[in-house]
Amino acid sequence: MTTHTEAPVTLTKTPRPRRAPRRRRISVLHLYTLALIAWLILPIAIMILFGFNDTRSKQNFQWQGFTLKWYAHLFDKSDLTAAVVNSLTIAVLSTVITTVIGTFAGLALGRYRFRGKGSTNLVLFMAISCPEIVMGASLLSMFVTFNLPRGYLTILLAHVMFSIAFVAVTVRARVVGLDPAVEEAAQDLGAGPWTRFRLVTLPMIMPGVLAGALLAFVLSIDDFVITNFTSGATVTFPLWIYGSTRTGTPPQVNVMGTIIFAVGVVIAVVSARRSARARR
Repeated sequence: MTTHTEAPVTLTKTPRPRRAPRRRRISVLHLYTLALIAWLILPIAIMILFGFNDTRSKQNFQWQGFTLKWYAHLFDKSDLTAAVVNSLTIAVLSTVITTVIGTFAGLALGRYRFRGKGSTNLVLFMAISCPEIVMGASLLSMFVTFNLPRGYLTILLAHVMFSIAFVAVTVRARVVGLDPAVEEAAQDLGAGPWTRFRLVTLPMIMPGVLAGALLAFVLSIDDFVITNFTSGATVTFPLWIYGSTRTGTPPQVNVMGTIIFAVGVVIAVVSARRSARARR
């Protein structure tokens, strides 16, 4: 009896032909997005560019060559320097005051129930949606009624008043999304109200606090309409630029704007990176 053994059959997979990579087609939406970004960046790019313009006249609207001398002579105009100092100090002070008041207001609105909560929310959103000319005219009427001389103090009060709503709403949105079990656990472990707020609540709402503070700072430093109503003899950076357009805007204005823009971008990038790390 003979047995026949069959040779094992090996199956070989035929390699599939590789598909050619698809070429990304530029759609109308892509073109629209690029055009919108270019439109938004164009004024900033022109401001930065003309900070290097070697102009020899009061008008800084025609390119005459590249130079770095305006960065070296940035503080030659004392009135411009004083205006920038006024804007920066008012922005910093109003941001600190607004952040403290707005944080506690947002914390109360997002966590507790009390009489007048709906009215308070309505007033905050009315302050955000109110046109600046209406806000400026109403603040001017209030200062005149109380016989308060217009100047540095009235600008600071005005900036605090219109910035509180932005900080409170931003912090409130952060508080609403918090997990109350974390604070309850800290309370069970013996943490008092202040310790619980300092070590648990504040770190959790810190992204909202920082976002509100940055928003208040930006709103304060570039405000023109409300500041114009309440400034009196005090001149801020936006008011100085508006006044200089009649005689000619010097290149130092472009340099100052470039520096302020660069600092704002750095702060925004650092804040965004910290928020991304906190989410991880």
